[in-house]
Amino acid sequence: ADAVLIRSVEPLVGIDKMLERRNMKSDNPKTFAGPGKLSQALGIDKSFNGVDLVNSQLIYLADKEIDKGEVIKTTRIGIDYAEEDAFLPWRFYISGNKYVSKYI
Repeated sequence: ADAVLIRSVEPLVGIDKMLERRNMKSDNPKTFAGPGKLSQALGIDKSFNGVDLVNSQLIYLADKEIDKGEVIKTTRIGIDYAEEDAFLPWRFYISGNKYVSKYI
């Protein structure tokens, strides 16, 4: 099985609803950083387990063109236990984006 783990987002629409779900008044870069905060803001719960999000109507995934030069590819963080797999370049983020969960 394959998976993509999304650790943070830059909210573009629906920010008021996301803040309501998080019981917050305003957003900052940490509001949507981390799997728990992100899931809560997006209203993702266990009912989404096993759902093909690409072909489902449960969630909308926008297709936004991004210049390849803006995409940073690096190693994942916080997985020291993974031995050699900890060094695989499986972490991607947009350069300079304030909503990146953590820069390394």
